[in-house]
Amino acid sequence: MATVDTVRGPVELDALGTTLMHEHVFVLTPDVMQNFGDDWWDEEERVADAIAKLRALREAGVDTIVDPTVVGLGRYLPRVARINAEVDINIVAATGLYTFDEIPHFFHYRGPDTLLGGPELMVDMFVRDIREGIGDTGVRAAFLKCVVEERGLTPDQTRVQKAICATHRETGVPITVHTNAAHRTGRQAMELYAREGVDLTKVVIGHAGDSNDLDYLKWIMDQGATIGCDRFGLDLFNPTDQRVATIAALCAQGYADRIVLAHDAACYMDFFSGDTAQQALAATAPNWHYLHISEDVLPALREQGVTDDQISTMLVNNPRRYFTPAG
Repeated sequence: MATVDTVRGPVELDALGTTLMHEHVFVLTPDVMQNFGDDWWDEEERVADAIAKLRALREAGVDTIVDPTVVGLGRYLPRVARINAEVDINIVAATGLYTFDEIPHFFHYRGPDTLLGGPELMVDMFVRDIREGIGDTGVRAAFLKCVVEERGLTPDQTRVQKAICATHRETGVPITVHTNAAHRTGRQAMELYAREGVDLTKVVIGHAGDSNDLDYLKWIMDQGATIGCDRFGLDLFNPTDQRVATIAALCAQGYADRIVLAHDAACYMDFFSGDTAQQALAATAPNWHYLHISEDVLPALREQGVTDDQISTMLVNNPRRYFTPAG
């Protein structure tokens, strides 16, 4: 039986079970946290809170979360591993780079067509994360994460994407790409991936579910990729009832085998650091949490005619296929 790497080590693909395909444990800004975090960050409090939230998710019947937290989002696997040791849930880690436009200066002067030249550092780093492990944790990344946002394929963003594609070609691991549905950047990503020899059946177009444009969504799926309906609870981007109606319409047209579900939530996200911001976030997006799909979305999908088999396809079969090695 093939396996997939998780924070707690390799697990058989069948053991992934019910899977939310885009959830973070933490989203943090480390240099800000290290210098100013005493105003809002308490390590033990945050760890205990994360353990409680993930235990509640596990008790709700979710077996696995796929965590696309990479460089640029505060990825720190020792903290996640400490939490996972206390919760019987699979957490699948990612490698890649999260940037909307420019790459960090760390990469700016080294690599192809730079001042100092040389091989692409990003490919070397991504491959190491996949084959050897992230830092000294021994946790191996199982997928790639990147971004094509409103600004599109800027020169720096194109460099990141080509590094992602090269790593995919070398290792075979799948790709999840954050996209901007309002600007249809999933199309740009897909067109680049096709040119770069990516297996499009191993691509999730993240945040596609922010759109209710069925033609756009079906175009992505017709190329072989999977759409991430993965921001449930972020009603300011697309209200839950409309997200549900869109998925129901796509399932009725035979597309359940190319849809995955999630919230894009986190135990703590320092974009909203401090009590005041956390309270404002809770008031603005009260359903943006790990349990919204289990408690609210699945019953709503069933009311719209989505079958239990289709729900199982989206939550179990599609994630398992995504991580199944090609060939």
